[in-house]
Amino acid sequence: MDEFIKNLDLHAKGFWCPLIWTIILVFYVLIMRKKHLNWLQIYCTLGIISMLAWLSNSIFGVFLDWVDFGNPAATGLAEMLTYTFIPSSLAIIFLNKFEKENRLKRTILFVILSLFIEWTCNASGYMVYKHWNLFFSVPVYFVIYYAVLPIHYYLIRKINSVEFKIKEV
Repeated sequence: MDEFIKNLDLHAKGFWCPLIWTIILVFYVLIMRKKHLNWLQIYCTLGIISMLAWLSNSIFGVFLDWVDFGNPAATGLAEMLTYTFIPSSLAIIFLNKFEKENRLKRTILFVILSLFIEWTCNASGYMVYKHWNLFFSVPVYFVIYYAVLPIHYYLIRKINSVEFKIKEV
């Protein structure tokens, strides 16, 4: 049991920061008015964006070793929350508010929000840059919000509880 608690990395510097962001963003997703997304689309977005965040961490955080979260030797609870809920919640909120008319303005707003969240995680000591910089994240976030998420929305737009049926062969 002691090993389990130790592996949760609850004493990591800045542990509170991703925990607070996760609570705020997940709570907002749960209570927001569902304008452009239904629960099946939210579920699909949560899974896909979380998987992409974990894949990105494997590439940039593990293989390339550009950034560390918490204890570099362990994947703790806050790190799991960081990859699973923060990016997916931001994506869900963005897509729920997505309209083609405001695309650039909303993209810039969410890039700034994402940069602020990243900055707070770095300032709290939870996220440590090695070969990365906050400014490197700007084009990454821009491409995600301006191109990747609208493509994702295009692919999931037909998923709803009425039309989503498995066709029998």
